[in-house]
Amino acid sequence: MKRSFDYTLFIAVVLLVGFGLTMVYSSSAILAKEKYHQSAYFLKKEILYAVIGFIALFVTRKIPYQWYQKIVYPLFILSLLLLVAVFVPHLGQKVGGAHRWINLAVFSFQPSELSKLVLVIYLAYALAKKKEKIRSFLIGFVPPMILSGLFISVVLLQKDLGNAFLMTATVFILFFIAGARLSYLTTEVLLAIPAFTLMIASVPYRRQRLLAFMNPWAHKNEAGFQLIQSLVAVQRGGFWGQGLGAGKQKLFYLPEAHTDFIFSVVAEELGFLGVVIMLVLFGIFIYRTFVIAWKGPDLFATYLASGIGILFGLQGLFNIGVVMGLVPTKGLTLPFVSYGGTSLVMSLMAVGILLNISSQQQDPSEGRSRN
Repeated sequence: MKRSFDYTLFIAVVLLVGFGLTMVYSSSAILAKEKYHQSAYFLKKEILYAVIGFIALFVTRKIPYQWYQKIVYPLFILSLLLLVAVFVPHLGQKVGGAHRWINLAVFSFQPSELSKLVLVIYLAYALAKKKEKIRSFLIGFVPPMILSGLFISVVLLQKDLGNAFLMTATVFILFFIAGARLSYLTTEVLLAIPAFTLMIASVPYRRQRLLAFMNPWAHKNEAGFQLIQSLVAVQRGGFWGQGLGAGKQKLFYLPEAHTDFIFSVVAEELGFLGVVIMLVLFGIFIYRTFVIAWKGPDLFATYLASGIGILFGLQGLFNIGVVMGLVPTKGLTLPFVSYGGTSLVMSLMAVGILLNISSQQQDPSEGRSRN
């Protein structure tokens, strides 16, 4: 039963992107003027990314979601090759000791943003295909877990612990939704904890981030500086905020103000009220995503929509948690709001997939095909 796509989700996304463009300009204008001699430098680039993203959204909106099942393995291999390509000299771009970008002269591309979506597509396909066999350790659980682990391992090699953790959490939640045995998942979690602990303890800057998270004021001139400035921005905002464009922390006090810590600028300039409005829009988007999943025509659609919702929801929570000092710094952007070309384009592509699923959804009371 084909229906019109989910306009509520679409409108929420349009408003979030518009909100993000406004805040990107507000948080980056001074930096752009100082560094590039034009205050709208980052805004112009983000508008271009938004245009490309919405074109991608309308393209993926027209592609039947079932088509991704046919190309899931070519997509998987392509994404894996792109992840490895960041280590190729003169092609990969190293920033701050991390290999995360491919330099294409005209623009840079971050393969891990694509890999997150491809991982969800692969898992939706694998879990739907396995069905009840997911409870079998060797047949249903191990193969998709190994391939997922391959993706995550390459992302870890890029020194991108934030995205690796996000992908790991998404994998576990999707397996749980699909009905994997809790004993398998618990064992995997127990094995993952020491692995992530070792990765943090073995890298000096990660240790510093953890120490700064536990007591930022003891490291106020080093690793704790960014978090302290973020908390100052949030405190300054109060209920009504300082006014759009009137924030002080973005004036070279708060690093990454237009990317990872844009939530701090929102809180300072628009206050609690502005934060609530943004969170309501984001909450509507996540809610509609799971409504689409619930009404999905088949298991693949349900897992695909659920995976996208989990991915966005967790990333938003992690980003806000970092800004508020609730979790250690992870380097994750706020979906649709933070500056970032690859992130915005891939996010809007994912929205297009959701809209295509919603155009084919049916009421659960009418019965669903589970083939």
